[in-house]
Amino acid sequence: MILSPVILAGGGGTRLWPLSREYYPKQFLNLFGDQTLLQNTLSRTNWNPDKFDIATPLIICNETHRFLVMEQCSQMQCNPDKIVLEPKGRNTAPALTIAAMNSIGKYGDAIMVMMPADHQIQDLTQFQLALTHAHSLAMDNYLVTFGIQPDKPETGYGYIHAVNEIEHSDGLATYQIADFTEKPDAAKAEAYIASGDYYWNSGIFVMKASVWMEQIERLNVDIYRFCSKAYEAGSEDGVFYRLDEAAFLSSPSDSIDYAVMEKLSQTDTDKLAVIPVNIGWSDVGVWSSVWELCERDEQGNYLEGDVISHESSDCFVKSQHRLVSVVGCENMVVVDSDDALLVADKRKTQDIKQIVAKLNKNNRQESLLHRKVFRPWGSYDSIEESDTFKVKRIIVNPGKKLSLQMHHKRAEHWVVVKGTAIVTKDEEVFELNENESTFIPVGVKHRLENPGEKPLEIIEVQSGTYLGEDDIVRFEDDFGRS
Repeated sequence: MILSPVILAGGGGTRLWPLSREYYPKQFLNLFGDQTLLQNTLSRTNWNPDKFDIATPLIICNETHRFLVMEQCSQMQCNPDKIVLEPKGRNTAPALTIAAMNSIGKYGDAIMVMMPADHQIQDLTQFQLALTHAHSLAMDNYLVTFGIQPDKPETGYGYIHAVNEIEHSDGLATYQIADFTEKPDAAKAEAYIASGDYYWNSGIFVMKASVWMEQIERLNVDIYRFCSKAYEAGSEDGVFYRLDEAAFLSSPSDSIDYAVMEKLSQTDTDKLAVIPVNIGWSDVGVWSSVWELCERDEQGNYLEGDVISHESSDCFVKSQHRLVSVVGCENMVVVDSDDALLVADKRKTQDIKQIVAKLNKNNRQESLLHRKVFRPWGSYDSIEESDTFKVKRIIVNPGKKLSLQMHHKRAEHWVVVKGTAIVTKDEEVFELNENESTFIPVGVKHRLENPGEKPLEIIEVQSGTYLGEDDIVRFEDDFGRS
């Protein structure tokens, strides 16, 4: 039976602010090495290809992030089966239901391997051994998850209560599941650790698509019904698959654990299996988790960027653009991004989400966007702005072009600093080379294109009575944006 990797890439990662933001969350960040968390997850989908027939991965993400997903797949030369676009996240149970319908429709049935896109796994050998064992269990109609051996009473994770060892020919220890507990208090977490029968919930699941559909229809028929409608009424747009918005948003928002697994653990324990694993797993949920996974100096510090430390220990300090100095600090997190600075006690990093909540309450853009904003054609960086002008550094990737557009309230002046541009101004089309410029008056249709093989870089100066990004009328667009 074919293996169908399913990657859930819709998380928000608010506790990794200021680097993780709503429009550029943590799964798209390079936190460890050259690849992002999403790319690391994609690289784990092709294991033991000589033994298993493995499908190209199915990715489920928020529509807002579709071009980020596509670009990061392209960088890896990965062609996903589909990129399913959720109009709004409804948690993991509806997402897995959509994935199961896709697997049944395309393959008749499949063993789904569901992985969050924003986790880190360091021991790939042990991970692949566990996947092979999970595949064997799933073939026997088990719903399988991985349990992480806890090393501390962590209150930010879910816990799995393991009972009754399952005898199986593959040899790895496997247990039935008696209960799921989501983020217990400190006293309960300590009791779980002391008992030796509890594992952290990894959020990784392996099961037949048909078995999942049978259980979700039986245990949560509204998710089954509305997700079926959303998938059947959806539409293809190249590699993207858009779910029907009204039907999908009518589905209850629920996790795999609550919608199915917890209910089964109360009535049909013999259908559930947990494999305890030691795979160097982390959900990379908070900055203290990132610090634990990084290589640190003799003082226990992780220092990245232009950082100077004096008499400081056990700190995580990351600077993206300027000199950051720490003196006499212990157990601190300092993250300096292009437009925001975070200083936090490493033991309080769970509470960073409260800062994001306050930013949202006050309608602050720092919870949504970085100063550098990625677009399907490249990126722009807002260098300077006031009420009447804004200066941007715009990068257009080779062979890409912006939409044919017009603005009602602003004019633009373009200066090419690297590369060659093709410029459209109403009916006029002309080439613009380095150190050349052009002016785009208010109300003029215009377009910028990079015909070259290297990135095009321009400086754009906007001026006018209103400089918001919503002052744009698109007439043509290569990326299907309205």
